Formats: sequence, structure tokens, C-alpha cells
Amino acid sequence: MPEGHTLHRLAGELTRAFGGRTVAVSSPQGRFADAAALLDGERLVDAQAWGKHLFVEFAGERFVHIHLGLIGGMDVRTDVDPDVGVPPPVGQVRLRIATTDGPDGPDGPDGGALALADLRGAITCALVTAEQRAATLARSGPDPIRADADPDRAWHRIRRSNRTIGALLMDQGVLAGVGNVYRAEVLFRNRLHPLRPGTTLRVGQWQAIWSDLVVLMAEGVVSGRIDTVRPEHTPEAMGRPPRRDDHGGEVYVYRRTGLPCLVCGRQVSTAVLEGRNLFWCSRCQPVFRSRAVG
Repeated sequence: MPEGHTLHRLAGELTRAFGGRTVAVSSPQGRFADAAALLDGERLVDAQAWGKHLFVEFAGERFVHIHLGLIGGMDVRTDVDPDVGVPPPVGQVRLRIATTDGPDGPDGPDGGALALADLRGAITCALVTAEQRAATLARSGPDPIRADADPDRAWHRIRRSNRTIGALLMDQGVLAGVGNVYRAEVLFRNRLHPLRPGTTLRVGQWQAIWSDLVVLMAEGVVSGRIDTVRPEHTPEAMGRPPRRDDHGGEVYVYRRTGLPCLVCGRQVSTAVLEGRNLFWCSRCQPVFRSRAVG
């Protein structure tokens, strides 16, 4: 499932391509046809992400709520030749957004190129009101990428929970946008075992986790990939081959089961927690031992 940085990056692409412009909206697949008809020919205001939720705003405080789920994706193009026209949809396109003329006209720097966005495979694609959007956000935890996020909202839940920190970081009602990669990596970087109960964390440890996520996830928005290793552990610094994985990016433990830890050399461990794989180094992330006296 795409993590939060992917949605924020997509929101930026949509805003740059369509923000402030009148657009054509359709549903080639047909499952969004009624709502698309209400938005066709209207002005698209912008797009914003909150965790793994994407909201595309149209005039009149109407929002298309999108959640990509496991297999969803949205392709954005800004180079469609107006002489050729918008190409026919490929595959099961739930939602199509397109411009009818270039932002600067045929004599502008883009030559009048058209913009096009096709949504496929999303688990959610619904036209919602501002009140419905607010209700969705109220159920979501703070998003480390957003400047208006309040990390204390997540901390108040974590410090009272006996659930593991590995589970809490993946709970979108606690913290929005963090997926399996960022979960594994931020815990490694902060030397915390994923099965440590939330109630045992100190506030300074939570603040370090939050600060780390703010930086790492913002970098992911810019680069479009997840890189979590520090400069001294890059392939160039260590003289090792770069990681080859369909998720991309340089990581410490995620999907490195049985391989040597980049810091201490011990084999990376794995287990399943609430249906998702955990990855950690048992030396760098030792099991928590309470100092409380019984």
C-alpha cells in the first residue's frame, strides 16, 4: 500500500496540473459516472493529502475522496499533444480528469499541452462534502508531512496503550501516513524494538520518532522514494552494491531478512504482527526490559 509521501507527492502533481483550471471529469469505467457528471466543466481548486487519504477539491466545497488501497494508482500527465487529443483510457479507469486547453495557450511555453490524470484500482473514490471530509480527518491521526500536524495527539494515545509500538505506528487513527517501510526504518534508527509496549516509551523517544518521520517523509515527497540510511551507511560510503528492490530506496532492515545489519552485522530478523511483516535487528534494537521492581 502506498505510504503517505506518495499521496502528498500526487497531491502536488494534481495541483500543479489542474489547480484553478476548469476541467473535464469522466468515469470511463462507469462506477463514478454520476458524481463525475456533477463535476464535469467545473473548476478544480487544488488537491491535498492527509496520511493515506487524498482529497481533490472542486468549486463549491466539493471533494473527491480517494484512497488508493493496495493496488490503486493515479497517473498524471502534463504533456498531451492538443493536436492529437486526449488518448482513450487504458484499463479500468474509475476517474479521469483532463484539461481542454493548455494553461498558456498554443503560443505559451508549454505549447498548449493538455493535462490528464487517470485513477485505477482505488478502494475509495467518492464525492463528499466538507463535513464528510472533516469527519474522515477527525478519525485520522496526525500526519508528519503536514505543517499543521499535532504530534501530541498521537503521543496521548501511544503512552496509554499496551499495544506494541510496531502496531501503533501502523494504526492510521494514531498516526497518519506511516506504512510498513517507514515503521521498520524509524524504529531501527531510534533503536526501539517493534514489540515494545507503547506505555513504556518515554516522551523524548516519541519526540525523536516524530522528528525523524517529519524529515524522512518530507524527503520522500521530493524524491518519490524512501531512503532512510544515514550518510555513513550509503552504498558509496560502505563500498557495497546499491539495494535492488521494487520498492526502491536505501533502507536498514525493511525486506532485508537474513541479510547482515548495515550497522552491526547481525542478521536482520522478521516476524508477523497483525498481519504485516516486521523487520528489525535484534542487536541494534534489543528487547525492552522493564526496570520496575515487582
